[in-house]
Order: sequence, then C-alpha cells, then structure tokens
Amino acid sequence: MRTILITGPGGSGRTTVAAATAWEAARRGTRTLVLSADRADTLGAALGAPTGSAPVETAPGLTAWRPDAGERFRADLLALQEQASTALDLLGSARLDAEELTPLPGAEELTLLRALRDAAAADTFDLLVVDLPPIPQALALLALPEQLRRYLRRLLPAERQAARALRPLLGRLAGVPVPTERLYETAARWDVELAAVQLAVEDPATTVRLVAEPGPAGADAVRSAVTGLALRGLRTDALIGNRVLPDASPDTWLAALAAQQRKSLDGWRDEWGPAGTSSVGTGFAGTSSAGTCEVHEIPHLGRDPRGAEDLALLPVPVPGAAAALGPLAWPVVDRLADDGVLVWHIPLPGAIREELDLVRRGDELVVTVGQFRRIVALPSALRRCAVDGASLREGELRVRFAPDPDLWPRTR
Repeated sequence: MRTILITGPGGSGRTTVAAATAWEAARRGTRTLVLSADRADTLGAALGAPTGSAPVETAPGLTAWRPDAGERFRADLLALQEQASTALDLLGSARLDAEELTPLPGAEELTLLRALRDAAAADTFDLLVVDLPPIPQALALLALPEQLRRYLRRLLPAERQAARALRPLLGRLAGVPVPTERLYETAARWDVELAAVQLAVEDPATTVRLVAEPGPAGADAVRSAVTGLALRGLRTDALIGNRVLPDASPDTWLAALAAQQRKSLDGWRDEWGPAGTSSVGTGFAGTSSAGTCEVHEIPHLGRDPRGAEDLALLPVPVPGAAAALGPLAWPVVDRLADDGVLVWHIPLPGAIREELDLVRRGDELVVTVGQFRRIVALPSALRRCAVDGASLREGELRVRFAPDPDLWPRTR
C-alpha cells in the first residue's frame, strides 16, 4: 500500500490538500483511506461529509477516518488500572471511572499513529493519505516510535530477562525490588506495537508532501521541514504551493502579492526541484541520494474549498511512481584503498553548517541539525572505527571513519 504523509505550516491548507489528494485518487479507481487527527472536523468540511471515530465512505472508493483519541485513551487507562489492581488496592487508591477520564496532550497524535499502523497492516486499501499536524508537531510525531523503542531498550533490556529464576534471590541480595516478568512482557508488547508503526512510517512506499503558501515565511518553514524529514530518512516527493494568486490583477495590492508568490515559487524550483542548480538544490535533486522534489501550484479559489465540486478544481499531484524511489539512502562508501577511511553519506538538504553538530556515543551517532536531533545506530562496520572528521557538501553530510587497529580485522 502506498502511503502519503501530508504536512505543512499551520494555516497552509494541508487538510484541504489531503482531502483533494484522496478524492482525486478515489476518482481514478484507487481504494483510498484518508486519516486525520484534527479535533475539529476540518477534513469533513473539505470533503463535504462529516467524519468521526468510525471510518465512513464519503465518496465511491474513498473512506475517511478521524479516530477518537478520548475513546482509546479511556480504554487504555482502564485496562492499565485493571492490570495494576493488586498494587492499587495495597495503596488504597480510588479507582477512576470512564466518565471522568479526558485525554492528555499528545493523545491525538498517538491515536493517529495507531490508526496508521492498523490501516497499513490491513489489506483493505491501496492508498493511505494521512493529514498530519503542522510541521513541528508532525516531525515530533514521526520520531516518536523510534525514540520510545530506544528508551525501552535502555531501561528494560530484553537480554536481562534470561535470569528469571534468579530474580527473587537478586531482590533479597540487593534489598530492592527486581522488575517482574509482567513488566518485561508489557515492554515487549509495546516494542512490537511501536515497531509496526515505525515500519509503516519508514516503508519504501511512504513519501511526504509539504504544503505551504509561497512567501518568505513559507520558504523558511519548507527549508526546515525538508531538513527535518531527511534526518528521519523520509523522502519529500512533492512541494505544493497552495492558494496561488493569478498573475494578472488590476488591484495593485493583489498584483504585488502575486509577484511575491511567483518569486517564492521560482526560488523553490531552483532550490528543490529536479532542475535545481543551487548548492543546496544540487544535494536534493538530480542524481543525489536525496532524491527529487516536484514543485506544484494550487490556485486560490477565492473561497475555502468545500465538497467534491471544489476539490475537483484543485490540481493536486496524482499519486504515481514516486513511491518507487523509496526512502532516503544513507550509504557507507568504502574509500579504504584510496584514503584509508569509510565515508557515511547522510543526505541533509537545506542543512546549515553552523547549525550542525555531531557526537559519537558508543555505537551510536547523535546528529543535531538546528532544532532537530536524531540518535542513530552505527552500521556494523563503522562500530569498529573512530570518527576521523566530517563535512557538509551539496546538502549531504559526509562522516569519515578510520578503522581502529585494535578492532579492525587484520589481513595476512
């Protein structure tokens, strides 16, 4: 199944573009599901049909779903309360009723991830369109499965479960409680669920589309988003300039605004498009491992699009073969014979040298680019090496590793 993640700055019209993308795909005969985590039914307003906690068919071949975070939060907390009933009774705790439970911040995002996982695992649809939150929240959301799995591995290493028979003895010797088997079982179940979500996000058939209004603010948001997505290994296959004004207008104010939009769109094509020639664009387009981003324009209708007739007027890019490009590759290039190093190529289009920071931590590399950070495990060959330096060229971070003589296999 092809998955398209759609995000953009707040107020850019990303939900409308998600609805139009899903509607156009369904019109062409593709079984399509569109997901949204918006509390307000913005998706339903764009589609011209209400959406809710249960999937609903809004057009032939098009299903819309806005999962209810409150319902899932209440079910999870009540289940946890039941599992911990013995401990709660010992503490004299008063049980919480379902009617008094309200979702905590972040519950909508977690519910959306679960819905994405369930939809990707099902064989019901050919295309999944996900209306993500605005860019900052979307990037944090996409990073969540990998981060939580890392925390679980650090706090409750699976290999420590082997000494089950020794736990009571260890507890008496140490004088402190030892984690029970149920705790490890719960952690293992969470890891499986998070792995399924991570697999859906990182699937080769998953791409991202950015929606922004052309202009200075939109350009800054796009640059930041493309860099943050690349750090997650996600490919941006389309950059959509939304609400583009017509070039010819008798109104001088509208004409000036249209000229500013046109200048911004031309800049996007130079920097991010297939024919990009700037230093950053070269790292993102052409034959670079960062791939190609197509720039599309959607005209301003003079009103907020509502219903199928308005959505049909929006020339959204049709899901095509872009998914065949797959996720961004982070290849390790062997230059031992020429330079005595292995070079790890990490595509970071739009990255600025002054905002880049690298830290080697054991078998992991901590990469920080501006406000974004990711901790990645080193490929096996690089774990036996020491960092020899790094450079940022043409939108690509190249980290050099020199073999450690004490760890590197020797040849006779």
